[in-house]
Amino acid sequence: MFAIFLTPAYAPFAIAFVIMVGIGLIEAIGLGLGHLDLDADVYAETDSGVLDWLGLGHELPILIWLTSLLGCFTLTGIAIQQGATALTGGPLHWGLASGGALAAGSLLNTLAANGLARIMPGFETSVISTDDFLRRRGTILEGTARRGSPARAKIVDQHGQAHFIMVEPHDDADVIATGETALIVRRDGKLFYALPDANALLQSI
Repeated sequence: MFAIFLTPAYAPFAIAFVIMVGIGLIEAIGLGLGHLDLDADVYAETDSGVLDWLGLGHELPILIWLTSLLGCFTLTGIAIQQGATALTGGPLHWGLASGGALAAGSLLNTLAANGLARIMPGFETSVISTDDFLRRRGTILEGTARRGSPARAKIVDQHGQAHFIMVEPHDDADVIATGETALIVRRDGKLFYALPDANALLQSI
């Protein structure tokens, strides 16, 4: 039975199956190593209706979508060749069968991808921009922050992740000592400027 997959008529589907298994192994290894970020999300200036038709309109990871497509292509291709063999006594030319399998497999994959998108958890990201540090409070960890002499500070973002930045006082006369907190008000490159919480203007904030 498996010998037919080594024939030219079934070769495209055998190759698709091998690629599908390879992607699955990569995903499994990635999860075993601590969830490597191997799934890319699709952001394209394409009409949303086209993306929905393809099954990509619900932020489904591209590797999951591709694995589903390869599986649908393989199944429909084998079904076409088996059907042709039953009707005519032999399989179709691999090119003709591949074209039919791609069309039918794409339609089937639309249903499969939309189904997967419903059961998979929505994509979430904790990646933030450094500009998001503005209007947040940081704690000086080491040294004393003076104008012209920055100190290392820690900021905790809305996701609970800690970030470490270099901070100087916004005002020339201010000094922010170790352990004190300050409100980050502006950024210049990698350097941030802050108003110490001791500042009277911040007492009501």
